[in-house]
Amino acid sequence: MAEGKIHGLPPEQVHFHEVGAVDSIMDIVGACVALELLGKPRVLAAPVVEGAGFIDCAHGRFPLPAPATLAILGARGVGITQCDEPHELVTPTGAALLAEFVESFGPMQGLVAAKIGYGLGTRDNQTRPNVLRAVLGEIPGSALRVQRSAGANDWETDTVAVEGALDVFHTPIQMKKNRPGVLLTVLCAAADADRFSELILHETSAFGVRRYSTERRKLKRELVKVKTQFGEVTVKVGKLNGKVVQVAPEFESCKKLAEQTGVALRKVYEAAIKAANIECSK
Repeated sequence: MAEGKIHGLPPEQVHFHEVGAVDSIMDIVGACVALELLGKPRVLAAPVVEGAGFIDCAHGRFPLPAPATLAILGARGVGITQCDEPHELVTPTGAALLAEFVESFGPMQGLVAAKIGYGLGTRDNQTRPNVLRAVLGEIPGSALRVQRSAGANDWETDTVAVEGALDVFHTPIQMKKNRPGVLLTVLCAAADADRFSELILHETSAFGVRRYSTERRKLKRELVKVKTQFGEVTVKVGKLNGKVVQVAPEFESCKKLAEQTGVALRKVYEAAIKAANIECSK
């Protein structure tokens, strides 16, 4: 899909170049097999760091990050930071593995290593070793560890920094010396925490930002389109263990339909919920 967006073609018409090579296919299949043999562990990773400069590929000379790498990471909301290394550090294949398997990006927190593996490249980098390290371990006594047992729920997990932009809310509080204040709380991906810390320090009167990570349970979500008497509406469906437990019409979809038909937004919203419940009960 990433190659298709770049070429302006549907996925089935894309011809792969470097990503279609045998070594790339082996990398992808090998990573999937390895995770399967390890019992499908949770996958965490350090923040994604890419080199600077240019790369020569099938279509010519392109600046780093490579177009496909940017597209893949961007589609999954994965942040990327460049360093001074004048070489490619993140390939489209590596980006695809990160985007598919990694739950959160950030430094290790309380990790007890059980096994450590190293992969060494043949190129000599100028600013850092050309080494990939994989650590298999546990995080005992921490909210980051998930106990899985027979019949465990199939909810999804991830870790967010309570500070950044997945959501924002504020709470009136009473501070010392009876001064009224506002507690600003922002949720963001761990990899974006520094960026939002800087934004808060620049744009508010705060002299500091307190930050911590927490794990959340979230329903598996998908967007479906349902038909109402007013027209088609996009609805978010949340599932747990294969069963629908939440339905929520997308506000912008309801608003657009209400404006087109002249029907009250509330009626469109209620009709969408009714249609979604009927559709999901089939």
